[in-house]
Amino acid sequence: MYIAARLLLEVPLLPHKREPAQARMTQPPAKPRRWLLAVDPRVYHWDTLFVKGKEMWRHAGNKPDALRQLKQAHKGDRALCYHGKGEHSVYALAEISRDPYPDPHHPDEKKLVVDLRAIERLPRQVTLPEMRDNKALRKIKFLKNPRLTICPITDEEYAEILRMAGIVASPGIPLP
Repeated sequence: MYIAARLLLEVPLLPHKREPAQARMTQPPAKPRRWLLAVDPRVYHWDTLFVKGKEMWRHAGNKPDALRQLKQAHKGDRALCYHGKGEHSVYALAEISRDPYPDPHHPDEKKLVVDLRAIERLPRQVTLPEMRDNKALRKIKFLKNPRLTICPITDEEYAEILRMAGIVASPGIPLP
């Protein structure tokens, strides 16, 4: 009788234990983040991504700051693709198509990579001096240190850079 009474008491607890899992399933997915990814075009040109359509991006480096930022990138996030050195301009748009994972071609498991999917080349490249002159973009860390390979940007900064490139949101049509 003691066991039966105990079982009766435990049965109502089971749905209670399931509630958090059910609640998690009904929550909307996390809002996608925006990133600025920079590469040296002599080492990797963003046109390579457009030729292949999708590619593993291995150019974040192994500095702790870059790895920390890369760990925060997730599938579905959008990225502005920046060319350093000769061009110094935002060149294209891409989407992160896979969460960060260890680089299969590198012996150190701490080195991370993400897969990128090409979205579109910008109608007009936005140069580094133009971004520095724009007051709406003053808080971007990359503008203070252009040697960064990955930098988070806000939705407002993302929209402003796209506006400077010639892409403007229309009513009912979101930005890419």
